[in-house]
Amino acid sequence: MRSNDIKKSRAAKRKARVRGRVIGTNERPRLTVHKSLKNIEAQIIDDEKMVTLAAVSSLQKDIVSKKKDKMKKTDVAAIVGEAIARLALDKGIKKVAFDRNRSIFHGRVKALADAARKAGLEF
Repeated sequence: MRSNDIKKSRAAKRKARVRGRVIGTNERPRLTVHKSLKNIEAQIIDDEKMVTLAAVSSLQKDIVSKKKDKMKKTDVAAIVGEAIARLALDKGIKKVAFDRNRSIFHGRVKALADAARKAGLEF
């Protein structure tokens, strides 16, 4: 088995383990985070209705306009966290279940979560 295949299978196991524990409901939807090498995105999902309630990405025009030259990826993640929290609060969502996906809770994922908490979301 190639090393890339091993990494993918381990990532899939981590993702399944996290998703087995975190479930979004009407009262407490799921805030999921996906990060790539350059970008980060967050979605608020109601798993009962299978509907995405809000989504923010670092590729969106309003987020890109806030970025400065040579800005660190953790700072961009914090901007995305604030934006998703504002969007959620506008839609009346105050409590969410945080789904870190397959990522470790540090770095960009932690920066996004801390910014969302600071903006008013409860995990």
